[in-house]
Amino acid sequence: MIDTDDALHDTARSSGVEHVANVRLSTEHGDFLAVGYLDRIRGDEQMALVYGDIEGDGVLTRLHSECLTGDTFGSKHCECGDQLSAALRAIVSEGRGVLVYLQGHEGRGIGLLAKLRAMQLQAEGMDTVEANLALGLPADARDYRVAADILHDLGVRSVRLMSNNPLKSAALLRHGIEITEQVPLLTAPREENIFYLRTKRERFGHHLPHLDTAADPS
Repeated sequence: MIDTDDALHDTARSSGVEHVANVRLSTEHGDFLAVGYLDRIRGDEQMALVYGDIEGDGVLTRLHSECLTGDTFGSKHCECGDQLSAALRAIVSEGRGVLVYLQGHEGRGIGLLAKLRAMQLQAEGMDTVEANLALGLPADARDYRVAADILHDLGVRSVRLMSNNPLKSAALLRHGIEITEQVPLLTAPREENIFYLRTKRERFGHHLPHLDTAADPS
């Protein structure tokens, strides 16, 4: 673990984050350093959970989009809560790593209320992309600039990115973070989310090979 707050500098890249606070955070997965940031451009409050010495290359990293329904309430409609727990366990097992928890990414960037409206449309038969578009919203409105800014501020030069989404890798590369490996983060599909997961694979290109053997919902 990082032994002093001095190991992280209170400087920010000119592109937009302000390093606000460091505090020890004991979780069921392990003891992390919670590093708080303000996104000067959007005004969002952001947090990274740091475990071990993360400065340098090849740091195991998860960019996790906030999901109130999945992360907090354990919704079976998505895999977000399962991925969050799996990523934190993997980082602790690795001995070093960082999880950037991205506020402003609810519903792939459309916000909580719009996400709930989209879920209503999905219950009526639309897939997740069709539902967003039917509401006049982007299929995916997320931006990863702030995540790259945070990683730069933490001294991370390259990452082993825990993600099934090729767009995340491409976004980090555009913002100056090298990807040394894309590490799959696969969770067991459920009857409630198998259609959603297959839509992510077919419409967004997510790498989800385990769905090939998953049973169709009855």
